[in-house]
Amino acid sequence: FSVILADDLIDAAPGATAQMAAVYADKRCSILGVEDVLPSETASYGIVDAFNVSENLLQLKSIVEKPKPADAPSNLAVVGRYILTPKIFDCLEKVKPGKGGEIQLTDGISDLMQLEPIYAFRFKGKRFDCGSKLGFMKANVELALKHPEIANDFSDYLKAMKL
Repeated sequence: FSVILADDLIDAAPGATAQMAAVYADKRCSILGVEDVLPSETASYGIVDAFNVSENLLQLKSIVEKPKPADAPSNLAVVGRYILTPKIFDCLEKVKPGKGGEIQLTDGISDLMQLEPIYAFRFKGKRFDCGSKLGFMKANVELALKHPEIANDFSDYLKAMKL
């Protein structure tokens, strides 16, 4: 099954989840969508330590939730796309709540790595961080300018604003 976090919008053809599903069809285990982030941004993401399997595919060695830049094992961030096997549910049942009483998916994934390989996949596409106001607005503007029904009118509107 797939988990798609709504604050990460990915403009891709084929879609990021479809790209990951193709990898799942081959590997038959959990796949995490990842991309490189700036070192200063690691504290906002789950960060993986992984080794290359092929061009866009890596196998996880570890995963840590929102590490400080100095503690991050890499700059490779999990960005809101997961294909997980049902074994994740058994792992999540055993996870103890962390900050704020929340059960972290990252902790469940870390436990799942003990049962099966987990892969990180660098999808092709552009990700927008819609969890921030600026990222949300960038997504709206860029996708509006690509939309066949409104692109011309929206472009004219932006030009008329004399930005």
